[in-house]
Amino acid sequence: MSPGQPDPTRQGALAEGDLAATWLEQFQLWLQQAIDGGLTEPFAMVLATATPEGRPGARSVLLRGVDDAGFVCHTNYTSRKGRELAANPAASLVFPWYDLGRQVVVDGRAERLRAAESDAYWETRPFGSRLSALASPQSQVIPDRKVLEERHAQLQAQFPPGSRIPRPDRWGGLRIVPDAVEFWQARPNRLHDRLRFRRVDTGWIVERLAP
Repeated sequence: MSPGQPDPTRQGALAEGDLAATWLEQFQLWLQQAIDGGLTEPFAMVLATATPEGRPGARSVLLRGVDDAGFVCHTNYTSRKGRELAANPAASLVFPWYDLGRQVVVDGRAERLRAAESDAYWETRPFGSRLSALASPQSQVIPDRKVLEERHAQLQAQFPPGSRIPRPDRWGGLRIVPDAVEFWQARPNRLHDRLRFRRVDTGWIVERLAP
């Protein structure tokens, strides 16, 4: 049995011996199993933020990359989440893989990607998505949908298909740098398994949490 692969004799179990050596390897294993399992949105994650006063906010975003530095998504920096993370970088992620009886919960802090990294990803986005990013003042109140559609039409005229659309300064990548990554596996009678990788001064430790 390879590390990170649950023992088939203990259906749905997650023991310390099942874990990969690092949180990244374990996450990549579970992510691949979510993809292979045909989940509708295996890359969807709930991103929770809070104002400096502690008022929370949450929304679903898409994971656009993960490595040992953290989890990456892209957004409008002037959106609600962008403003809140600029004022209070504490953040949490939840990957809700319900059909597999699994969750991954991440606690950490947000940082912006370097401009070159955001530029590189921007160029991979579909043409229509780049237009929409320019058209939408994300999270701001607008009088009606017509305003959005008119702005989109103006941009379509300004940028014909195939033309280069420059990345606006207000749009770019965010990395959630983890301090803890918890792997949650459903078990019968709500005696679930919860194993957490937590960052300490000497590296990472693994802890079991009560369900």
